[in-house]
Parts: sequence; C-alpha cells; structure tokens
Amino acid sequence: MKISSRFRSAAIAAIAAAGVGFAGAAHADSGTIRFSVYKAAFFVGGSGGDGTLTFHGRRYPITIGGISGGLAFGASKTYFQGTVRNIRRAQDVTGVYGAAGGGGAVGKGAQVIVMTNNKGAQLELTGRQVGLQVNADISGMSISVK
Repeated sequence: MKISSRFRSAAIAAIAAAGVGFAGAAHADSGTIRFSVYKAAFFVGGSGGDGTLTFHGRRYPITIGGISGGLAFGASKTYFQGTVRNIRRAQDVTGVYGAAGGGGAVGKGAQVIVMTNNKGAQLELTGRQVGLQVNADISGMSISVK
C-alpha cells in the first residue's frame, strides 16, 4: 500500500504543478497595437517612431527605436497595426524584438511580420510601407511604454 500511496502523492503533485502552469498561461491576454516607423539605411540603418497600445480598454502611448545591418538602403515610413499576445499587463510589451528578413518598396509596399520579445509578448503585425527601401538584413526593434 505504501507504493500506491506514494504513486498517488506523486500523481497529485504532478497534476497540481501542471495546473499552476496552465493557470499562468490562462491569465495571459492580448491587445491591439498601432504605430508608425521611419527607417533610413545605407548598409547600417536606424528607425524610430511612436504609436498606441490598447489593452483592457486603456490606451498606452509607445515609442519605437531600432537598428539594422546587412544589405539595406533607402528611406521609408511604415504604418503597422496588429495584435500583441501573451501579455498580462501593458508593460509586458516593453522589450527588444528581433527579425531577419528581406523586402522592398518603391512608392508603396506591404509587410507582414511576427516577432517575440524576451518576456514572451508576441507581435503579429501587418504594415503598409511608403518610400524607397530595399533590404536583406537582420534588424532589432525596441518598444517602450511611456
């Protein structure tokens, strides 16, 4: 009987631990995000902009900054909008997001991107780009809640 008692105790502990993990994931929520970014590059590029995070009915101003390196040149402005997932509070959006990719726009273009920060916040964005931009680069973007 001691073996079954120990087995039962271990099973209950495992179920409780799994429940705590699922409870943490269940409390994560999502919001919407909109921002515009100006980008200029000649091999090394920089970007900056601002926008709004809407979370639980409140609007939070955000700022964007970033750098890129690789084959990139031109200047553009991109308007992004989308969803941010896996956040518990607005400040979870704050962090550095990385991406590798390529694209280009002459006049107008479109972009789709999914990025995650170190806190697990995931951005699912679509964008409309205006300007002359050609890139095959690695870039990083930092978002801060004001």
